[in-house]
Amino acid sequence: MNNIHQMQRLQEAAQTNGPLCVGLDTDPSYIPENILSKYKTPMKAVLAYNKALIKKCKPYMCCAKVQIAYYEAMGIEGLKTYAETLKALKEADIPVISDIKRGDIADTAKAYARAHFSGDFETDIITVNPYMGFDTLKPFTEWCSKEKGGKGAFVLLCTSNPGMVDIEHQKLEDGSLLLERVGNELDRIGQEFKAEYPEQTCGPVGAVVGATQTEDALYLRKKYPNTLFLIPGYGAQGGAAEIAGTLLLEAGGVVNSSRGILCAWKKDESLAEKRENGTLTMADITRAAAKAAKFSKKDLTKAKAKVEKKYK
Repeated sequence: MNNIHQMQRLQEAAQTNGPLCVGLDTDPSYIPENILSKYKTPMKAVLAYNKALIKKCKPYMCCAKVQIAYYEAMGIEGLKTYAETLKALKEADIPVISDIKRGDIADTAKAYARAHFSGDFETDIITVNPYMGFDTLKPFTEWCSKEKGGKGAFVLLCTSNPGMVDIEHQKLEDGSLLLERVGNELDRIGQEFKAEYPEQTCGPVGAVVGATQTEDALYLRKKYPNTLFLIPGYGAQGGAAEIAGTLLLEAGGVVNSSRGILCAWKKDESLAEKRENGTLTMADITRAAAKAAKFSKKDLTKAKAKVEKKYK
């Protein structure tokens, strides 16, 4: 039986090793053609790249986020690759967020929770969509209890896509935003778990808050000081490090970078000749990813320190 839940473990990992979350959203197109051709299937190349990345990037990351859609798109073999990637992360003792964004009612939600908190796809933390109503969260949050292994969930709050204003920024009758209604519910759930985890410094249910909205960042960080944030949008999606640094105040969070690390080889000047000649190796692209991860960790740590000094 766990004394801490997985979100607490993740918070401690971020404090110890920096806030970088490496996104293993590994599409075969992110691997050079000459490397892909050396494997029997694209899925085998993806798994080899994932395992090499895990080994090389471990010193610079606090966790990994695995987006299931990329693996579903590769069919049955892709899902086997997904399961093997989760297994490799567990063996490396790296906290895992499975980005599945499930959200459904009653027994369907229970089945989704069972599928991703046990069995072949067992993970530490999942992402959840709350916009069908808060009753849809309960089948997932039940797994945050000690009895069920102290799992965690990141709930969509303020996402990084431009269209988030269509729903998340809608005003309610009392003048508050719809996303605040979600944030308040996450606060309530966190308080509910206080009795079970009296020493927790964050609740087992966190929030997804994108690093692309400057005006939202400080407001949301101050409004929900005890909620751990999963912060997408940094890097390839255009999110600035300073916005991410602001979101890392209070309870903190983890900042995801996927393509910026997976595809770092495309911009690495030292690999220009090999790119041109089609002679890149797995070691080359993995080194480029590790270099990008090292830079991102430093960039985010520096941004957080700068913001902390600014708001002291």
